[in-house]
Amino acid sequence: MWKMAKTTTIFRHEDCPALERVLALLYPVTFRRMVGMSKSRITPEEALAYHLEPTPGKFEIAPTVPMTTQRDLSLAYSPGVAVPCEAIAANPETVYDYTNKGNLVAVISNGTAVLGLGNLGALGSKPVMEGKAVLFKRFADVNSIDIELDTEDVDEFVNAVRLMEPTFGGINLEDIKAPECFIIEQRLKEAMDIPVFHDDQHGTAVICAAGLINALHISGKKIEDCRIVLNGAGAAGIACIELIKTMGAKHDNCIVCDTKGVIYQGRTEGMNQWKSAHAANTELRTLEQAMDGADVFLGVSAKGAVTPEMVTSMAPNPVIFAMANPDPEITPEEAHAVREDAIIATGRSDYPNQVNNVLGFPYLFRGALDIHARAINDEMKLACAHALADLAREDVPDEVAIAYGKKLTFGRDYIIPTPFDPRLIYTIPPAVAIAGIDSGVARRPIIDLDRYVSNLKARMDPTASILQGINARARQAQARMIFAEGDDPQVLRAAVAYQRGGFGDAIVVGREADVKEKLTTAGLADAVNEIQVVNAANTASLPMYKSFLYDRLQREGYDRHDIHRLATRDRHVFASLMLEHGHGDGLVTGATRKSSYVMQLINHVFDARAEDGAVGVTAILHKGRIVLVADTLVHEWPESEDLANIAERAAGVARALGLEPRVAFVSFSTFGYPVSERAEKMHEAPAILDARGVDFEFEGEMTADVALNMDAMAAYPFCRLSAPANILVMPARHSASISVKMMQELAGATVIGPILSGIDKPIQLCSTTSTSNDILNMALIAACKVG
Repeated sequence: MWKMAKTTTIFRHEDCPALERVLALLYPVTFRRMVGMSKSRITPEEALAYHLEPTPGKFEIAPTVPMTTQRDLSLAYSPGVAVPCEAIAANPETVYDYTNKGNLVAVISNGTAVLGLGNLGALGSKPVMEGKAVLFKRFADVNSIDIELDTEDVDEFVNAVRLMEPTFGGINLEDIKAPECFIIEQRLKEAMDIPVFHDDQHGTAVICAAGLINALHISGKKIEDCRIVLNGAGAAGIACIELIKTMGAKHDNCIVCDTKGVIYQGRTEGMNQWKSAHAANTELRTLEQAMDGADVFLGVSAKGAVTPEMVTSMAPNPVIFAMANPDPEITPEEAHAVREDAIIATGRSDYPNQVNNVLGFPYLFRGALDIHARAINDEMKLACAHALADLAREDVPDEVAIAYGKKLTFGRDYIIPTPFDPRLIYTIPPAVAIAGIDSGVARRPIIDLDRYVSNLKARMDPTASILQGINARARQAQARMIFAEGDDPQVLRAAVAYQRGGFGDAIVVGREADVKEKLTTAGLADAVNEIQVVNAANTASLPMYKSFLYDRLQREGYDRHDIHRLATRDRHVFASLMLEHGHGDGLVTGATRKSSYVMQLINHVFDARAEDGAVGVTAILHKGRIVLVADTLVHEWPESEDLANIAERAAGVARALGLEPRVAFVSFSTFGYPVSERAEKMHEAPAILDARGVDFEFEGEMTADVALNMDAMAAYPFCRLSAPANILVMPARHSASISVKMMQELAGATVIGPILSGIDKPIQLCSTTSTSNDILNMALIAACKVG
């Protein structure tokens, strides 16, 4: 939930299992830049459903102050609201203290250049602007509202935006065609006393500059000595070359090309004032001529604009930023085939060195808003670029390696930080803020920088990075995932999303005709041939399955007829047999039957009882916090030894999710008071962990508020937890289940699980109320072998 003075906007990113998929649906261009399109497919039906459900659009407004009593309403509106109104009228600067202006950005467009789709008009641009607004929130905790202006008249547009200055702390212009975008931005900068930033221009320029700083550092070149070729003289290209010249590149060393060739002094065809400003005194006339001997190529043009022959002709250690999207001017494979010494960046995440605007605009505005800046100037943009470059040279933390499935180290294949690096939020904004203060655009300078950095760290939402880590690891695992309930539309949607998301092969247990009918009804008829449908009638492994099951159950009252019925008629048993025999790598089930019933069936094939060490751990995601609750599935009434085992299993799940475990054994008593026989086992369990010498923090017994609230915990200075607990071990299954469902229904928390831990093979159970996204979440957890 966003922290605003009176209202808040909610972005439901937890509702989707993988942040990459969210970005694919809400902001396609950013998604393509972040993840490429080679491994993931988004259908029109999915995109429309994402924007339609559970409510139309991508965010909503909710209060952040109490609004329950008559007194609350009197303070929020009349008569109480008159006091801050008068205070602001007397001292306008206090608007930042009493309203949401200081953390509110408008994303404004007229829809004349929407993504790669052209002029869709103001209304057609709204989904994109909503998407940009939630990216501000996701990456930098900046509140944002989209505004679509239905005019192509520059004067009308400028006047409309100018009149909204009292409302916002900054203006982000988006998807406005050239050359109007240049005129609009310049006039608004001159007229307004808050930051105005056209991201299509400057966002790309800042990230390009950051990468160039490091590329030249590696190649041992100085920017003032480099000959730089830019292909593409649109909004982004002009902004790139202007910022690079600000960094020290010489005017006549920068050769700008467009579709008509080199922009040279004296050229008249296809020129405008912005191109003319960068016309070079040169005899070069074509891109091919310009590339001969060039040190740097910057491309914001079109696929295939650069040939291998052009790359061959470049200077030693050439720097090639082929940023055309979705396909670069030349691919890294093509360039490296002729020049192994080339340092290459693109706009795609399936190649190293991704030039991605999301590394820039959220953090530029974060830093600008926090000093109540009057503008975002070149000094702030350069500070952002240098901070990004410096960050790439630092040791990359483990959580980034987990999220991306590989270790990143500074070098030719890592010159730009990754978009999901958690350090961005507390590294880039301070640099931007300091530059704004030093350059004189700050209304309210930051006095205590250390405290500011701490506040920025507190803005981070760990839930998104954890989901991203699961996503990346699942894609790397490429697990064959068995979906046991192929007659359920939600399960089928999840299976298709798993397959199309590039996570591996989806195997559905069901009848071919039923699966085809339900997929067609769901608008996914084209997915019928993409997933594998398996059942007892079409598998050659049935005799082997039945033999295994008979050997396992023959002394439990099952004859061969019973075994045949179990193996052929019960999808949960059949799917479990597939998993046991290696005909899949993971299993997701439980969406159509109660979990206790499904567990009984799974136990026919696997040892998944309490005495076998199985534990159910449920993750609760709420307001940027993650808390694991155990045991929510297996142990009905655990004793002290069982509780210690549950704690160890839950700690393993926490670490698999990227969390450092802090376990609290919760009860209605705290450290022995009030005395109760029922609380005794919660008091004994920590002593058992002490004896075992476990390597994670634990404490108990304690009430939930002491476990989760540091102020309450402060009353017990001997408590061994260094921070609020992120694992709550409950006295019994009923208390665990009740707690989870109350959080889900009353607080609107996102619930993942229960995650089944302690079984030999990855099996995850869904609830009967699971959505397709919930089911996909569990499939990804199974693919990562969490638990």
